[in-house]
Amino acid sequence: MKKNNAVSIFTYQDEPPSRGASLTQALAERVIGQDHVLASIVPFVQTHEAGLAPEGRPAGVFLLLGPTGTGKTKTVEALAGVLHGDERSVLKINCGEFQMEHEVAKLIGAPPGYLGHRETHPILSQAKLAAATSPRSNLALVLFDEIEKAAPSLTRLLLGVLDKAALRLGDNTTVNFERSLIFFTSNLGTTGMQEELRPALGFHPPHERPAAEIAKKLDRIASHAVRKHFPPEFVNRIDAILTYRPLSRETLEGILRRQLADLQTHIDNRLMSRRFRVGVRPSAFRFLLERGCSPEYGARELKRVVFRHLTQPLAASFADGVFPPGSTVCVEAARNGSGLRFRSSEPASSRQRLPLLLIERGWGPD
Repeated sequence: MKKNNAVSIFTYQDEPPSRGASLTQALAERVIGQDHVLASIVPFVQTHEAGLAPEGRPAGVFLLLGPTGTGKTKTVEALAGVLHGDERSVLKINCGEFQMEHEVAKLIGAPPGYLGHRETHPILSQAKLAAATSPRSNLALVLFDEIEKAAPSLTRLLLGVLDKAALRLGDNTTVNFERSLIFFTSNLGTTGMQEELRPALGFHPPHERPAAEIAKKLDRIASHAVRKHFPPEFVNRIDAILTYRPLSRETLEGILRRQLADLQTHIDNRLMSRRFRVGVRPSAFRFLLERGCSPEYGARELKRVVFRHLTQPLAASFADGVFPPGSTVCVEAARNGSGLRFRSSEPASSRQRLPLLLIERGWGPD
């Protein structure tokens, strides 16, 4: 009998450990439509958890590429949520703040004897790495967001980190990055990808071409842009260059379901005893989806649409006392298609008679 070697020790944030959801499944619930990326990252986490990660280098180094709004930063936050129980447990470096050469020194601090040595605290310190871990996992997640915007000296500074997992600070102490996953996000090649997905001329629009063919061309565009921008010694230290796929309508439907479920969870956690339930009819679901589908801005546009057309009106009505605590709010599209309509039921048994699609796990449009 073949032995099953699968280990299910990672759980979804709000589920008890006994559920035993695998890391891949837990991440797929949070990052929708990018399964190929998750399949490349998960083995590095499992290798570290098993104690078999190579010594003297980070547990994994990844460069995440693709159009904006496809889930690059969300992937790192989701991994933090699964490993540490908090999506904010990430040491995040916004590389747009380090576009000038002298600004890179803030990462390691000023050497002794230099002006401001005692007042300048390094950003990449051992204490900051430790703060990004938790009792659940000792694996720190380090994110360099939009790495292409940083000064060239930043990539040179990181060569030792990527190769030997060591960074020497200004005070001559050393930071150990062995128990860390390092992520770089970048929009390099995005223009070429958009042109490939929506060519100005041609008889084969992208939706008629095989998905595998499109994926290969996007990978080729991204790889060329990376090698053109970064020096070979930097690219050679990256374990995996992962290109995110454009979001299909089916993927956006899944993301919208997730955003609506997160909205209900947010209402429950913030209002507690004053919370109310939100029910969304298919017409309202289609209204949000149609206005949130944007090839250019991805899921970010969908998030803005939900906030503008659903969250803000709900908040305003609740603040005015329109929705009493414990009630169920039915959301449907207006007949003229100009917006959403909200109707509140009684908190008691009448709520059960409303033909609602409640926002719960596993919920979706009919």
